[in-house]
Amino acid sequence: MKVSICIGSSCHLKGAKQIVEQLQSLVADNNLQDQIELVGSFCMKNCVNGVSVTIDDKLFSVTPENLKSFFETEILKGFKE
Repeated sequence: MKVSICIGSSCHLKGAKQIVEQLQSLVADNNLQDQIELVGSFCMKNCVNGVSVTIDDKLFSVTPENLKSFFETEILKGFKE
């Protein structure tokens, strides 16, 4: 699974660095390092809606406050049987 996080200036101001750090931690905590590829990306043309994150090209808007819920509902669900 490829997860891209926008690190452009607008998303950076909205917490992209914290989101990257939290995602790295959540991926490690769930032992998914070999299954999830975290990558940075520049502008995804969704600047007004928070930090842009794509999962296999599906676009989401995430904040540091809702990241854990997003991880559980959108990322972990791909690994549950």
